[in-house]
Amino acid sequence: MEIKGELSSNICSSSPVRLTVWCKSLLFHGDGYTVFDDSDGRIVFRVDNYAPGRWKNKDMVLMGPKGHVYLTIRHCKKILSFTESWKIYKGDRDTYSSILLKEPLLRVTKDSGNLTCTASMASGIDGSEKSGFRLSWSRCEEWSKIHTLASDEQLVAEINRKFSNSNKILLGEDVLTLTVQPGMDQAIVMALIMITKSI
Repeated sequence: MEIKGELSSNICSSSPVRLTVWCKSLLFHGDGYTVFDDSDGRIVFRVDNYAPGRWKNKDMVLMGPKGHVYLTIRHCKKILSFTESWKIYKGDRDTYSSILLKEPLLRVTKDSGNLTCTASMASGIDGSEKSGFRLSWSRCEEWSKIHTLASDEQLVAEINRKFSNSNKILLGEDVLTLTVQPGMDQAIVMALIMITKSI
């Protein structure tokens, strides 16, 4: 399921893609993620938190290897609400005035206590609602799955703890393997994974 016209087509693939997600920033003592392509070892995405503290209640920014910002993920939790929500925007959080005028690519909502949440794509120009995704995860076993909201609930991405290929040794709780299915935007997948891990 490709989001056409919104993001660069080079972050979609015609075949399944396997990525390694290292839940560490390349910055010294930084907080974030570094994502590598398993096929050639190159960095695909990075997420760096320059401010002190964890991601909770902060914007998260998904960047390319050279710092180009693909997406901004904004947490929108309201006081005394049992629902948490996030908005995913194309572009940089530093362009604050223009971001406020943009429609988000996706809206993600989660009710308190649920281990699933839904991501709805922004409405089309004709006012029709585009399809979205259902996210599920296990914090204990460290996995997440992303299905479409269509009737067939197609699996478009999943992430699990990563083991070595040779002797099946766990590589660490902060090293994960992410598989993205053909046609699914890898940046959108990574943004959704970041949300599940920030909850």
